[in-house]
Amino acid sequence: MFKKIVDIFKIPQLRNKVLFTLAIIVAYRIGASVPIPGVNADAVRSLFAANSNGLLGFLDMFSGGALNRMSVFSMGIMPYINASIIMSLMQGAHVIPYLDRLAKEGEQGRKKLTQITRYGTLILGAIQSFGLTMAITRMPTPSGMPIVLDPTISWMVMTIVTLVTGTVLIMWLGEQVTERGIGNGISLIIFAGIVERLPSACLSVVELIRMEELSLLVAILLLACVLVVLTLVVWVETAQRRIPVNYAKRMVGGRVCGGSSSFLPIKVDQSGVIAVIFAVSILSAPLTIAQFAPNWTLWGYPVSKTITAWFNSSSWIYNTVYASLVIFFCYFYNSISFNPKDLAENMKKSGGFVPGIRPGEPTATYIQKVLERVTLGGALFVACIAVLPDYLRSILSAPFFFGGTSLLIVVGVSLDTIGQIESHLIMRHYEVFMKEGRIKGRWFNVK
Repeated sequence: MFKKIVDIFKIPQLRNKVLFTLAIIVAYRIGASVPIPGVNADAVRSLFAANSNGLLGFLDMFSGGALNRMSVFSMGIMPYINASIIMSLMQGAHVIPYLDRLAKEGEQGRKKLTQITRYGTLILGAIQSFGLTMAITRMPTPSGMPIVLDPTISWMVMTIVTLVTGTVLIMWLGEQVTERGIGNGISLIIFAGIVERLPSACLSVVELIRMEELSLLVAILLLACVLVVLTLVVWVETAQRRIPVNYAKRMVGGRVCGGSSSFLPIKVDQSGVIAVIFAVSILSAPLTIAQFAPNWTLWGYPVSKTITAWFNSSSWIYNTVYASLVIFFCYFYNSISFNPKDLAENMKKSGGFVPGIRPGEPTATYIQKVLERVTLGGALFVACIAVLPDYLRSILSAPFFFGGTSLLIVVGVSLDTIGQIESHLIMRHYEVFMKEGRIKGRWFNVK
């Protein structure tokens, strides 16, 4: 393994990409440690210690631990994710014709859509920063200490501007990684925040065993469960359905071309970690409102307390809604990223056809049917992995890192980044990962 890592750094371009990505992650971690002036650190720690397995701990995971420090990056990347969800939903539902036209204009259209998403991030970041600032000035803590020492108007304005600037900076860092580094920048930032908590979680397990609050047998069972879940996630993430495609022979310039056979790969989990991140972002909205406005009532009905009770992480309502959102976004992502009609039309133009299926509309119908069946299996698996380990974690009193959402994000981002590294190596005829370690798609035959 060490030799493979050394071989990666023998390629100058790939080495620069990896080093640039690591530098951005280090910069992000430094920013996540810079606290906002005027915040009582002891009060914040007591608040998150009492809610580590609740909503605050969940949101803190996506901020990379910045929220429990009330740092300049406390908002994390969630405003950008929310803006991306809104843009994707409007494009998928064809609500605004202007967005549909931009989506069909190629690279220039994508740049304009990205710019609109940035403006949406700025607006959502300002709204959420205002809500967070107002909440921490009023939120009670278990220790009774105030979170904000002197909540003046000037401090509030300074905090809102700081939080919005931090969100925009994280968005920019993620885009820089995507363009100049290796992997997806936004996903890697979330990945870095989750992995950063892994050493402390492992040390907490060791400490629990030493203090005999966690038996050695339960710890071994926990490790075995983690390994089994990791294996299953990797197995499904690399699985794909291969639709055979044949190409007829054609005369091009006096030469016979075609006559070959290939396949169309359809991943079982086409959306990767996108569906999980989107589902978490949507689900966190009502919980955030309930957490930051605990006394909100409507015509005498305790709305906040009802939402908190219904959407508790151990509640069946919470897990049902969470699983349903994961399944929905798996299908939604496939609907906007995979167009069977365009694919069938391109195959027809190039002389390709699926054996036993007529070119054109019948091929598109066949691909759509296979895609729906494969997506159903992948979506159900992702939903189960996202929900079931949380039940096991509550039964075994395991640390927070053993959560389905965390595992899906860590494994998905790792596989995607390794896959991009392999692509760079293959393009340069470098066989370091080709012999034993290359990630290969696993073939599932779904009729």
